Amino acid sequence: MSNQKIDVYLVCNAKYHDTNFSRLELLKLLGEHEDVWVKVSDSFADVESIKSSTLLITYTCCLCPTEEEQIALREFVENGGRWFALHGTNALVEITAQGADTPDKAPHLMETLGSRFVAHPAVQTFNVVVTEEQHPITAGLEDFEIEDEPYYCEFLEGNKVLLQASYNAPSVGYARSEFGLERESQPQMYVRTLGKGEVLYLMLG
Repeated sequence: MSNQKIDVYLVCNAKYHDTNFSRLELLKLLGEHEDVWVKVSDSFADVESIKSSTLLITYTCCLCPTEEEQIALREFVENGGRWFALHGTNALVEITAQGADTPDKAPHLMETLGSRFVAHPAVQTFNVVVTEEQHPITAGLEDFEIEDEPYYCEFLEGNKVLLQASYNAPSVGYARSEFGLERESQPQMYVRTLGKGEVLYLMLG
């Protein structure tokens, strides 16, 4: 156990997902470490508490920070903060006559995260491949099979992909249902360095 207190700020608020279950499971995992102290919220509004934290963890979907909050999140990372973003943190979905749409309405947020969710096919079983075996996060991890909600995202440059998978089913019900089908692989986890800090994004959820 470390003698240094680790302040964690957890934002859990995922529309279309079981937020209560996810929040509880994350808190149980964090509770296994006596040096970890956690604040819990359903929004990004308390930017000062986020900035004073060591680690930000987010399990969200359709939670769009204000412009001020997006700038604060960027500053948090650039000043040395770590952000562990899970599953739908980069997903801002709007229901339209053409189906579920994902407009680019928070570019500052997506620039910090390094990706923007566009669509996903139905839940399916697929193989996840470790692409960086020497990275501290994936060292010792072997390729695995999982049943999950596979994501198609727009990715920015500068991400170091740690896990990837291959699937090419169309995203039925989405306005951009054919997006991503031409790719040979889809990143599932990556690290993005910004200033003194880093974002770790895990698509699986």
